Amino acid sequence: LDMLNNWDKWMAKKHKKIRLRCQKGIPPSLRGRAWQYLSGSKVKLEQNMGKFDELDLLTGDPKWLDVIERDLHRQFPFHEMFVSRGGHGYQDLFRVLKAYTLYRPEEGYCQAQAPIAAVLLMHMPAEQAFWCLVQICEKYLPGYYSEKLEAIQLDGQILFSLLHKVSPVAYKHLSKQKIDPILYMTEWFMCAFSRTLPWSSVLRVWDMFFCEGVKIIFRVGLVLLKHTLGSSDKLKSCQGQYETMERLRALSPKIMQEAFLVQEVRCWRWFGGQFAQFGQCCLTGLSLGGHMRRSMGAAPKKLG
Repeated sequence: LDMLNNWDKWMAKKHKKIRLRCQKGIPPSLRGRAWQYLSGSKVKLEQNMGKFDELDLLTGDPKWLDVIERDLHRQFPFHEMFVSRGGHGYQDLFRVLKAYTLYRPEEGYCQAQAPIAAVLLMHMPAEQAFWCLVQICEKYLPGYYSEKLEAIQLDGQILFSLLHKVSPVAYKHLSKQKIDPILYMTEWFMCAFSRTLPWSSVLRVWDMFFCEGVKIIFRVGLVLLKHTLGSSDKLKSCQGQYETMERLRALSPKIMQEAFLVQEVRCWRWFGGQFAQFGQCCLTGLSLGGHMRRSMGAAPKKLG
């Protein structure tokens, strides 16, 4: 609690302690507030007071509204917030997603934004969730939700390059089967694993993601690939392309379990330098503007 009440002081002098706290897991009662501080969305909201209410009053583009309406029932249908069609969870999710299409009309709406917004709404009110979504889309995962998906394709290349170092066996198998990273990592990355992992694991991954940035998403992806395809024994039952894709769609519960996954992610202390190195190699010759800034960095520390 002292950390949140004296945020600027902690960020300036004790960022390592903040990172350790996030790695150990943020207390549920503080998680929503902590995510807002970590992402910079609290500052963003304060700089744009009244903006969400202004967007909320606008009608919106029917093209996007129809797609959003069709997606609402797919988001965590067994959670109490979304179990009732037309309930407050549905309404707030619609409001947040509609507001984003008005805030960034050049981007509009992407289906992967819906589960992201839904998770945020489970932890904070609609206005705060909106600005947190803005930070994820603009600072953490820029370009992921654009029509051409350039950033997700680039990060697929970076992930595959890192896999060569982390698990040569898995890398060789995926290369042999000609399985492009975009086929298995798109939902993982674009939804920040919210549609892949058990709920307790999702929350722990997001705690670290908001603190350390997109490299956490890469680490989780690499852990899953290594422990699914990283040995000859594991490959015995997935010799072909179809079998491999089925294995990646139905991951072992053991490797997704909270304690195991978080421990694996935390152990990869060498990762930061390798991430930057391979990222620069993949970016050579590519002109993707802001994606370089996000791909090579950690989470935003103090945003304004």
